[in-house]
Amino acid sequence: MTEPVRPGGTRTVGPVPDDIPASAGPGPGFAGAADSPAEAARPDGDPRGAEPAAVPPASAARRRGPSARVRIMAWLVLVMASGLITIVLVVRQLLLNDIDQRVMRVLNQESQEYAAFAAVGRDRAGAVVTDPAELLDLYLGAQYPDEYETLIGIVDAPGGLDAVKQPHESVRDVALSDELLRSVVEDPAASGTAVTEEGELRWAKVGTLPVDAAESEAAAAWFVTGYLVEPSRRQADDTLRALTLVGAGALLSGAGVCWLVAGQILAPVRQVRLAAAALTERDLTHRLPVHGRDDIAALTEQFNAMLDRLERAFRTQREFLDDASHELRTPITIVRGHLELLGDDPAERAEAIRVCTDELDRMSRMVDDLLLLARSEQPDFVTPAWVSVPELSSDIDIKLRSLADRRWHLEAIGEGEAWLDPQRVTQAVLQLAQNAVSHSGPGDIVRFGSALTEDTASFWITDTGPGVRPEDAERIFRRFSRGPGEGRVGGAGLGLAIVTAIADAHHGRAHLVSRPGEGATFGLALPARPAEEDGVDGHHDEGGRT
Repeated sequence: MTEPVRPGGTRTVGPVPDDIPASAGPGPGFAGAADSPAEAARPDGDPRGAEPAAVPPASAARRRGPSARVRIMAWLVLVMASGLITIVLVVRQLLLNDIDQRVMRVLNQESQEYAAFAAVGRDRAGAVVTDPAELLDLYLGAQYPDEYETLIGIVDAPGGLDAVKQPHESVRDVALSDELLRSVVEDPAASGTAVTEEGELRWAKVGTLPVDAAESEAAAAWFVTGYLVEPSRRQADDTLRALTLVGAGALLSGAGVCWLVAGQILAPVRQVRLAAAALTERDLTHRLPVHGRDDIAALTEQFNAMLDRLERAFRTQREFLDDASHELRTPITIVRGHLELLGDDPAERAEAIRVCTDELDRMSRMVDDLLLLARSEQPDFVTPAWVSVPELSSDIDIKLRSLADRRWHLEAIGEGEAWLDPQRVTQAVLQLAQNAVSHSGPGDIVRFGSALTEDTASFWITDTGPGVRPEDAERIFRRFSRGPGEGRVGGAGLGLAIVTAIADAHHGRAHLVSRPGEGATFGLALPARPAEEDGVDGHHDEGGRT
């Protein structure tokens, strides 16, 4: 039994509740507040206060996956819905905690104020009050309860409990039975909860003894502060319901905005898809406009670059077929004509066989050249490596001397190493040499040379033939183009096209220096090092000697 405090020197029975538990008793965890707008959530298990639960969507069979636009919107809605649910749960818990703290403050404050009044124990005139019942009446008459709060003075009279109530208008109709009051005063705890018809009532009590009562005597009067939390829970429900509705509206608005924005962002991707679907080998000229500098613009640029490569590939294929059909028709016609007119004369037969064999050989060389030109568009057409320019020049010079009866002069050799494909360079120089042979006669001088500078490896062939007119300088590097007066004797017109293809594959160029009647110089100017190299180390010497 705790020590009582007597009026006017009186004592209150039991400790004044300094820290009333946030939730006590067997009931659900309710909370309430009296001095601010109520903010609370319904207890767990109460259908009126249960927050909306996220229902997982039922999986349905799909013939194909959803579009990127739908997936983007679905992920955004999922994130926003998760955030909304988290916010509702967090706000609900914060409201519960705030209400618990408010209820504790209200109950503690009322109990402490009564304990202080009882310790003084005097009326308005200053007279000492010794009767607990009179003390309770005096205190209750001067109090104005807060909203949802009721103040009760209970005296244990011979005929039962005599209760004096001072409720707020908001809880005036709440019935407090004698059984409920009896359970409160007989509870050994200083605070707790009780269940009424209107919901949970949170209470705190302070016992009071007469002045002349013995130390061991039980309290005969009690001051009880009660707080009804159900109205606060209803207001909290309204708050959470409004928050949920606003959040749901924001969720729907965000989903709509996401649908529109995702459609605008993915519009270039959709254009790429439609353009890819509309592509045919007959029309590869369509290109997509590039807007901005974002990832979509980069994708569009790469798509246009792919179309450029496809168009070049198809154009090369068409040119190959057109050139082959045009140039192969002549030898086939010649061979067919000789075979159709073949007679019984042995000399005539021998001449026809010789002509047919010559045309078939020319046709075989033409097919090989066409295949080489077709391969020149492939990325593995050249396989460059570090090559010694002096050794390569010497090897080419040896091969040149076996081409024809000419006076071959090696006029310059570059010193150092270059990043080249030696086989393709040799093939290009031999084509240039064959062109010089076809435009010169036995015993004429044909010069070959090479040079190496810091950035360029050069190879050239100079003849003493009739030269090239300026208006023909660009045309003769095309496929099946021949110089004036060459006719069929000058070949198929693919040699210089092969040289150009090899130079382009090295990211270099083929060039011509000529004056009509003074011979011509055909050459190659190729990069001496890989494109990613910024400098040349000491191992790759450069220079030239004559």
